[in-house]
Amino acid sequence: MTLRCRISIAWLAAAVAGGVVQSAPLRAQRGADSSFAGLVARLSEPSGYFDSDNIITNEASYLHVASQLEKAHVRGGIYLGVGPDQNFSYIALIRPTIAFLIDIRRDNLLEHLLFKSLFMMSRNRLEYLCLLLGKPVPADVEKWTGRPTQEVLAYLGGTKVDSQAVDATRKASNARITRMNVPLDAHDRDMIDRYRAQFVAEGLDTRYSSLGRNNRFDYPSFGGLMVATDRAGRQLSYLADESEFQFVRTMQMNDRIVPIVGNVAGDKALKAVAVYAAEHNLNVSAFYLSNVEQYLMGRDGGFDAYAKNVKLLPHDSTSVIIRSYFGGRFGAGQHPLYVPAPGNISTSLVELMDSFNRAFAAGELWGYTALVSDRYIKP
Repeated sequence: MTLRCRISIAWLAAAVAGGVVQSAPLRAQRGADSSFAGLVARLSEPSGYFDSDNIITNEASYLHVASQLEKAHVRGGIYLGVGPDQNFSYIALIRPTIAFLIDIRRDNLLEHLLFKSLFMMSRNRLEYLCLLLGKPVPADVEKWTGRPTQEVLAYLGGTKVDSQAVDATRKASNARITRMNVPLDAHDRDMIDRYRAQFVAEGLDTRYSSLGRNNRFDYPSFGGLMVATDRAGRQLSYLADESEFQFVRTMQMNDRIVPIVGNVAGDKALKAVAVYAAEHNLNVSAFYLSNVEQYLMGRDGGFDAYAKNVKLLPHDSTSVIIRSYFGGRFGAGQHPLYVPAPGNISTSLVELMDSFNRAFAAGELWGYTALVSDRYIKP
C-alpha cells in the first residue's frame, strides 16, 4: 500500500471517528469480497423511489461536454454516474480504471445487469444492438466490426424483430445474469424482462418516460442519442464508433462497470465508494449527476448531505462534476451554454470538484440557479 493510500484511509478513518462518516460497514475491509456481486452488495444501500423509468436519457445535450472534459484533462481514475447507458459514452471518453453507476432506483441496477449480459454476448456493436432490439444477428456479423454507423442503423431499421431471436436472447441473457451472482427475486427478473421487452417493442425509437407526468413527444430517441454530437459535430456516443464500444465492452467483460443502488445524499453508498477509492489509491475523475442536484435542492431535500459526501471523495485538481440543467420549457435556452436544436431541453455542464467544494463551504450555493450559473468550465 502506498503512502498516499495509507494517508487517505487514515483520513477517512478519522472522519468516521469524528462523526463525518457514520456507517460502520464503510471502514477499510481487508479481505472483503471484491467480486462483481461482492462490490454490488458492499457498496449498495436500500433503494428509493424516483418517478421515472429512465430507460434511456432525455438529455440530447449529454455529449456537449466533451470539449470541457478534454480541456480539464479528465482521465482515468474512478467514474461515478447516475442513470442508464449515457454513462457508457462518458466512460468511453474518460477511460476510467473502474466505473460505479449509482442510482437511487434498484431498477437502474437491473437494467445495467441486462446491458452487461448483452455486452458479454456480443462481438461488436451491431451484434449488441441486434440482441438488445430483438433483431436477427447476420451470419457475417464479424464483418460488421467497424462498419459506418449509418450502415448499422440502416440494418437495424430495415430488419424486423425476430421472435425466435428474442426468445433465444432472453434465455441466454438471463443465464448470464444468474451467473453474475447478484441476488434477484421474482420482481427483479420481471423488471429485467420489462426493460428487455420495451427495447424490443420500440427499437431505435425507444424514449425516456416519466410516471404521472406528461411525456414530451420530442424527447430524443435511442437511435438519435446514438448519433448525437458534441459541440464540434463529432459523433462520440459509445455506439457511434467501434473502438469506443469495444472499450466499454472490455470494461464490462472485466467487471469494471459496477452498478450499485444508492442515494447520493445517503449514509452509505458514496462514502463506501470513497473508502474503495482510498483503498485502491484512486481518485474520482468524474461524477455525472444529470439533474439530481435540482431535486436535492427542491422536493427531495438532502443537498447538504450530498455535498458533504462529495467532499469525502478522493479527487485531484482535474476531477469534475457533470450535470444537466433543465430550466423549464424555455429556461434551458437562457443558459449561455445551451445549444438550440430540435428536442434539446437540457444544457450539460462541467464544474471542477474543487470549485464545487469551495462554493459549498463558502455558502454560495443558495439555490439551483446559483449552482448552474457560475463556475462551469467553458468549451
